[in-house]
This record gives sequence, C-alpha cells and structure tokens, in this order.
Amino acid sequence: MTGPRRPAVSAVRGPRPGRDRLARLLPAPPGAARAQESDAPRVAVVGGGIAGLTAATALAERGVRVTVHERDAQLGGRLAGWSTRLADGTTVTMSRGFHAFFRQYYNLRALLRRTDPVLARLTRLPDYPLRHGSGRQDSFRHVPRTPPLSALGFVALSESFSVRDLVRMRPRAALPLLDVRVPGVYERLDHVSAYDFLEDIRFPPAARHLAFEVFSRSFFADPRELSAAEMALMFHIYFLGSAEGLLFDVPGEPFPQALWDPIAARLERLGARVRTDTAVEGVRVLPSGGYAVTTAGGEEPYDGVVLALDPAGLRALVGRCGDLGDAEWRERLARLRTAPPFLVSRLWLDRPVRADRPGFLGTSGYGALDNVSVLSGWEGEAARWAARTGGSVVELHAYAVPEEAGREATEKELLGQLHRLYPETARARVVDARHEWRADCPLFAVGGHADRPTVTTPSPGLVVAGDTVRTGLPVALMERAATSGFLAANELLGRWGLRGHELWTVPAQGRLAVLRRAAARA
Repeated sequence: MTGPRRPAVSAVRGPRPGRDRLARLLPAPPGAARAQESDAPRVAVVGGGIAGLTAATALAERGVRVTVHERDAQLGGRLAGWSTRLADGTTVTMSRGFHAFFRQYYNLRALLRRTDPVLARLTRLPDYPLRHGSGRQDSFRHVPRTPPLSALGFVALSESFSVRDLVRMRPRAALPLLDVRVPGVYERLDHVSAYDFLEDIRFPPAARHLAFEVFSRSFFADPRELSAAEMALMFHIYFLGSAEGLLFDVPGEPFPQALWDPIAARLERLGARVRTDTAVEGVRVLPSGGYAVTTAGGEEPYDGVVLALDPAGLRALVGRCGDLGDAEWRERLARLRTAPPFLVSRLWLDRPVRADRPGFLGTSGYGALDNVSVLSGWEGEAARWAARTGGSVVELHAYAVPEEAGREATEKELLGQLHRLYPETARARVVDARHEWRADCPLFAVGGHADRPTVTTPSPGLVVAGDTVRTGLPVALMERAATSGFLAANELLGRWGLRGHELWTVPAQGRLAVLRRAAARA
C-alpha cells in the first residue's frame, strides 16, 4: 500500500494565519472550482466530529453531495455538547470538558472562520499557568513566543530550573528536539517512551512534572506509555518550532452554540445532509464501483466514503466490513489502541471561587487531578448562571486514570484535590454535578506509529480522517483532526478533478540552521 501523497509545501509572503513568519503553506491542489450539479459525486462521511465536519465542509464547498452520519444525537465528537437540567431547574449545556484552541491550530481555525471570520466566538485566556503540589508554579504569560527565546525565557523565568539542574542535563541527548521533522522524528524516537527520553536527557524532575508531564497527559496517556516521538512533535508544534507561543483561546459559549450549530447550518445551506442519531452499520464495495453504506434506515450508494471515527469505532466498523482495504491494512487497524479512561467533573457551586483564580490551571502533584477550569470566568452560559445565583462553575479533569482506580473513587479524589488547591471551595455547597467517564481517545503508544492509518487506503475512494491518522505533517490533537479532514477531502476532490483546499502548518523543521546541524550530528 502506498502512503498519502505528500502535498507540496511553499513559503509565501501573502496573508498568514498567525504571527509566525515561518508558517508553511501547502497550496490548494488544482482542479475545477465546483462539480457540475448534474453529475456531482456523492460522499458519505462517517462521523460528525472535527475531522468529519471538516471533510464534509471541504467537499460540500466544491459541490460534492455530502451526507454526514453521526451515531450520537449531537455533532462535535469529543467536543460535543448536550442539554441537561440542574437541581435548581436551570437548563445548561454539558460536554466532555475543556479544550484549548492554540494559535497554531491554523486549519481548525480555518474551518471555524467559515462561519466566524474574525473568530469572535473564541475568547483569549491571558495565561497558561502550571502548578505543582509542592507549591512551584510556572507561567507562559511573559515567556517570549519566538524560539529560541521561548525556551531561554521559560528557563529563566521558571521556578522549576536551577543552575545545578542545568549543569546535570545532557544537552546532546536533547538535540533531537531542536530539529523535529515528520516522519523522521518517528523513525528516530517512536521506539522510546516520553518518560525514558526525559530520563536520558536528565531533565530536572520538577520541570519535567510541570513542563512535560502536563503536556504529555493532554494526550490522555501516562508518559511511560506515550511515544517520545509524539512528545517531541508536540514540543516542536507548541514551543520549540512555532512562534505562536503557548497561550490559547477558548469558546465563549458552549461547543454547540459557538462551533457546531453554525457549521451544521452552513453545511445544510451548501446542500449537505446532516444525520445525527444515525449509526453506520456497514460499508461494502459495489461491483460497479463506489460503496454502499448501511444504516438502520437502509442502504445508499456513494462514490466515496470518509471514515472519521475514533479508534474503537474505526476498528469495529472495518472489522465488520471484510472487503474494505486489504488484509494487511485491516490487521494494522485491529492493533490500534485506545488510551486509558479520563474523567471530567463539572461542579455548580453555591459561592464564587476567589477572584484571582485563573480561568485554566494545569496541575501536577495533586493526585489524579490534571487541570482545573473556572468556566464561569470565561464561558458565557456558566457566567450567566454564576451571576444569577452568586455561585461559580468549576471543571476538573483526570487523564489516563488507571482502570483499577474506579470512577466513584476518582470523582471523590478530584473534589478533595480541588479543596486542597482552592481552599475556598471546601466551604461551598455543590448545587449539582455532572461527571463524564470516557475511554475513546487514541493512544500514541511506544512503537505504534506504523500501525496508525494514513488518509489513503488500499480501496480507491475510501479515506480516513481523525486525530489517529498519520498525515505526514507537524500537527497534533484537534489540529491533526482538522488537517486530516482537509487532506481526506483533497484526496477525493483530486479523483474527480476538483480543486482542493490550501493548508497551513507550523515550520516543517527546526527554526535555526545551526541547531539543525547540531541535531543532525547527534
């Protein structure tokens, strides 16, 4: 099986999606501007998360007749939201929790700009503080954004570094971080865990807990299981390779209102069909070409299919459809792993938290607690509830929870750690609470990169999108989902002679030639 066609990359002087002058443009593949209505191809998009909605939007904009099939009642995938009624009678929106929209998420932001050109529905948080249980705290607010000043500034301002720590480090072992390229970084580091890589560097334990473990756990994985290649790529994207910095935005209203309802409305205006509560039961290859997609409502023919599913959903669907791809491809998908469970606890409290508490705080050394969000400080719906009741809305996350820990015990632990971290909350009454215990995120395990699917498959017209996918580009998390959605659409558009969509990424290599040469000699 051949991998995805690597898009041409170009450095341009035109409008850029952010402040980084080295951001890279992948020009739109050429073709006709729009399909003829009389013979427009039909595509089924299986999955209505970021990747699926991106692919659907990119296809529908070129006149392709798109049907989105989403098994849940809501769009958004892991960023979905739904209504729930609190004990005080208020109807609010619950979700699977906080997500940070970093400035490097060029392609995700391009999707959102379709309905929000100036991204007015996103709110900037002023800081990204990190706190350790020992009392140490770091912040990215005053750290320069352009490498290498970003790394030097973080070390200079951090409470977690000492001169003794810096002397003990092995800088030569850390050189691979200075010139991260895809797929080379996987060839070099995928066989090593993030934990072992940092041990080899002798990275200071205090700084590791704050600067590395907080980030690695955002991949829903323990550092001992996370591929060092994925961690190195993460640091290239967010810290060492990009000049966008580590500050981020958040939606000013719940996910459905801020993000997905406008996207769904636009898809329907473009002629797409958006079907929620519609699980795809099977996909089969038609003898005459194309595919038949089966749901509870029956079977429909399509010219192409986008599989935009989480790892478990992708494994299950392909496992039921023996004529998709080939045996080797199906075997690799069957080996995809899912990350350990995570817990989101959202609490509606009868009194406010202290006014100086940050909107978001990453934590380490507080047991299972990985971060705390004061939603009522920045989300409109939560703020309105707090203003009306005199209370506050707080959200707690625990990532990579051991199976043996148990849901109820973890919920209690998170509440206890909140009281330890923000003592004023110990006196608050919990008006109501919602807890989401999930286990459906991809695990980027040591040695697992080769098993992850590419956008293309052995079956012509069948493509894959999602944050599990190997894109050949320096992207991760939500940005990987959006980028893979555009790439999947471009692959299908190219089959039918239609123009694709341009993409942007952070720089494809280390920023400084002298550091790249040093890394090459390591």
